[in-house]
Amino acid sequence: MRGFLASSIGVATAAALALPLALPTPALATPSTGAVAPVTPGGSTQSLPLVPLGPSADRTPGVPGMSASPRVPETQGLDAREVKTFSLVGVVWDDAGTELHGRVQVRTRSARTAAWSDWQDVEIHNSEHAADPGAAERASGRVRGATAPLWVGESDGVEVRVQAEPGAPSTRPGSRLPSGMRIELVDPGADVPVRAADGKNGGPVGDDKGEVVAPGMTMETAEASAANVPHAALGADEIPELNKADSTADAVFASDGELTAAAAPFIGPRPRIVTRKGWGADESLREKAFVYTGTVKAAFVHHSASGNNYACKDAPAVLRSLYRYHVISSGWRDLGYNFAVDKCGTVYEGRAGGVSKAVLGAHTMGFNTNSMGVVVLGTYTSAAPPAVAVDAVSRLTAWKLGLFGRDPRGKTTLTSGGGNRYPKGRNVSMNVISGHRDGFATECPGKKLYGKLPTTRTNSAKLQGR
Repeated sequence: MRGFLASSIGVATAAALALPLALPTPALATPSTGAVAPVTPGGSTQSLPLVPLGPSADRTPGVPGMSASPRVPETQGLDAREVKTFSLVGVVWDDAGTELHGRVQVRTRSARTAAWSDWQDVEIHNSEHAADPGAAERASGRVRGATAPLWVGESDGVEVRVQAEPGAPSTRPGSRLPSGMRIELVDPGADVPVRAADGKNGGPVGDDKGEVVAPGMTMETAEASAANVPHAALGADEIPELNKADSTADAVFASDGELTAAAAPFIGPRPRIVTRKGWGADESLREKAFVYTGTVKAAFVHHSASGNNYACKDAPAVLRSLYRYHVISSGWRDLGYNFAVDKCGTVYEGRAGGVSKAVLGAHTMGFNTNSMGVVVLGTYTSAAPPAVAVDAVSRLTAWKLGLFGRDPRGKTTLTSGGGNRYPKGRNVSMNVISGHRDGFATECPGKKLYGKLPTTRTNSAKLQGR
């Protein structure tokens, strides 16, 4: 595993590599003569501490001010209140190693209609979406325990209640809530408009350190974009799809000699991928270095458990909210997943470092090394995932796994980094395309999405030409 921090020299080198050679890779846009200020996406996070709403489980009967029912579970929350506009909620607490046993519910007020929603449950089992135990990312001192996030749409009022598991003995942590509980209210900010270079109103500008970067981009944005050269131009909002032949040629070129056309690798057609710049990632939030693992042996499929109440046009905002929740609220170094897929089948770049590279994610605790994580935005426990989303997972895995010589129908062996299903150090045989629950005892990716994985493996292999 290694960290790599792109520099202004690296960005300039990437810009040169983006020029077309023998392959159908896009060229850089024509430099322009004026100056365009870098666009920094908006967005914000409100973090409100929860307060006691009910008796604590360890209160002593017969003592003034104490509950006469010591087995009543502890409850915390906030009464209904007006807040700044937000679109995604989640609850966090101090210790990432402490599990929340109980129930989290929220209701929110629509900023457009002023109507309050019904109470909605927030998925509490979220600790399995994280860096491996002992990993540098987990040992940073910033990581918190967290529920899954819930997308609620544009809202300006909130009420929350968190109740510890009822009926638990007082000696069991389940009767108590974790310390330092807060509700996180995430505003994704407005969509960043796509800027087309017109030869008049753009040009290299400096960041706050005086370094020259690409038109309209901060240094951090240029570094993240440069990681995808030569698949797309520096500053591109999307990586174009390619047919199978061109995908193979592109992969050979980008592999720096690790692949050869003579080897006739099984690589599926590259799907269209919206880049981090395309969905409006604020690159100043993440840690600066890109961290890579050795290879990609498996793809773990997830659902975000954030609900299905979003329109496809809102998917970039959902992704910006997840990113902010992972980094600002949960304390991770970047978005945990390597790729995301919305319910209309659009594929998005996830954690920064390059879509064709083996970027180390934080998606499947214990098995982040030598794997990739793909999240389908939504909750698929009882709702069936859209066919276009399942198809997108097949197309994405056919291409990405093909870059590393993996057969989507096959098995592979991964070494556990520790978790609740396999102890650290155990070698585990898994499907090359697995569900999150295959590596960790969890409901993710939901019963309905998990049931689609056999078809996904078959279709992915067909796309590779197997």
